[in-house]
Amino acid sequence: MSHALLTPCACGALDVHAHFVPEHFPAWLDGALPEGWPATAEAAPQGGVCHRQVLVGGRHYRTVSESCWSVPRRLAELPAMGLTHQLISPMPELLGYWLAPLAAQRLCRFLNETAAALAAESGGVLLGLAAVPLPDVDAAIAELRHAVQTLGLVGVELGSHINGSPVGDPRWRPFLAACEALDVPVFVHALKPVGQERLVGPAPLLQVLGYPSEVGLAAASVITGGLLQACPRLRLAFSHGGGTLASLLPRLQQGWQVFPALRERVPESPAEQARRLFYDTLVFDPATLAQLLERFGPQALMLGTDHPFNFREAAPAARVQALGLDAATTAALLHGNARRFLGTRAPAA
Repeated sequence: MSHALLTPCACGALDVHAHFVPEHFPAWLDGALPEGWPATAEAAPQGGVCHRQVLVGGRHYRTVSESCWSVPRRLAELPAMGLTHQLISPMPELLGYWLAPLAAQRLCRFLNETAAALAAESGGVLLGLAAVPLPDVDAAIAELRHAVQTLGLVGVELGSHINGSPVGDPRWRPFLAACEALDVPVFVHALKPVGQERLVGPAPLLQVLGYPSEVGLAAASVITGGLLQACPRLRLAFSHGGGTLASLLPRLQQGWQVFPALRERVPESPAEQARRLFYDTLVFDPATLAQLLERFGPQALMLGTDHPFNFREAAPAARVQALGLDAATTAALLHGNARRFLGTRAPAA
């Protein structure tokens, strides 16, 4: 491992996994409202904080607080988490892959303009990730260029799958090759998890149990799909600590050694490929975080919180510092790896 990857600097902690939701969405002016178009509606205040309901296709999805759209409120909450910068991405359910092409393009442009406005209002404390109108690859590349070159966003958020096709599917290779060519990092977030029918219990189990399974399979699809061989300079990160990937990886590695068909299809060791990816630290457990350090390496982990949603890591910097790692490794997890992930678009130290 290169020692340069772990050299500390006098920088604050950078959270790569946080979300925003616009306070309002534009009305649709071309006749009937498209199926799946998002909106917000008033919700009862809680504890003196304004809340709004998020509606997707007219159905209630989640109630969120004003920290999702209020820059002053969000900035006031960062110091208690030990953060000086935060990467904000749209709530994944807003990505709109299921919308008709024109509706998807309009929604992504609105989300990207909103992210840019929030970042500008924050004075550079917040950094925005773009949404793109997949599954139309050409439109997605065009919107990516606009988002990073005109609006100043620093990366792109992708769902773990696009209408059932995982991020590692070669179908999305041209878009990801464009990300590589433009030096744009990609943050992959769980979306509409597989196996929802197997969950027994209330709706929040979708986030609690469904997301880790979903993102683990998405990360595995990148390894088995040959993406890193086709795009070797692509910087790719996975939410929720890579989900179940850390537990799946020994089986995948053993299968790669045992099954000739898998060895022929996957030219590079799965274990080695996994260490070329990035993952956030959002696992809520020091033992699990230690496992990620061992499996993926300290060069691969970045702070993640899921702020400002209720199901979040409230003290991300303290969680890392409590591991008792050496100063260089601690600095890498707090901000150094995130700066490598962002590359030239990282905030000034």
